[in-house]
Amino acid sequence: MSAGWKVFWLSAVVLAVALGLAHLLVPDVVAVGYADEPQPSWAVLTAFLLRAIELIAAWVAVIALSIQAGMWLRRTLRRAE
Repeated sequence: MSAGWKVFWLSAVVLAVALGLAHLLVPDVVAVGYADEPQPSWAVLTAFLLRAIELIAAWVAVIALSIQAGMWLRRTLRRAE
C-alpha cells in the first residue's frame, strides 16, 4: 500500500516543480494558442513541454489516489462482513 502513496506524492512533487518552472522560466508565454505578439520558439516549446509534464503528473496523481481510495474502500467493506 505504501508504493501507491509514493507514486502519488512523487507525481504531486513533479507537478509542483513543473508548475514552478513554468512560472519562473516562461511566465507570459502561451504554450498553444493565440498570442498578441510573436514569441520565441524556445519559449513556446519549453512552455509546451512543461505543460505536458504537468498534465501527465496530474493524471498519474489522480489515478494513484483513486486506486488508493478503491483499495481503502475494498478493505473497509471486507472488514464489515
